[in-house]
Amino acid sequence: MVEMDLRMLRCPEPLLRVKLWLREAQGERELLLWLGDPGSRRDIPHYLTRLGHRCVTREACASHLLLWVQLCHKESL
Repeated sequence: MVEMDLRMLRCPEPLLRVKLWLREAQGERELLLWLGDPGSRRDIPHYLTRLGHRCVTREACASHLLLWVQLCHKESL
C-alpha cells in the first residue's frame, strides 16, 4: 500500500498529484491518502468515486481527512 501525505498542500495541487499517481501506479491497488485542504477533502473523494475507485474514510477531523482508496482496474478508466 502506498501512503501519500498531502496535508500541507493547497488546492489544486493535491488533486494534480493524485491524478499523476493514478496514471503512474504500477501494480498498486491501495492508497492511503492524507488531505488537509478543505477543498481537496471534499473534491478528491468525489473525483475518485466518480472514476470507480472505492474510498473509505479512516479518520476525519477539523485538520485533516485520512482516506483508504482501493483502485479499480486501469482498463475501466
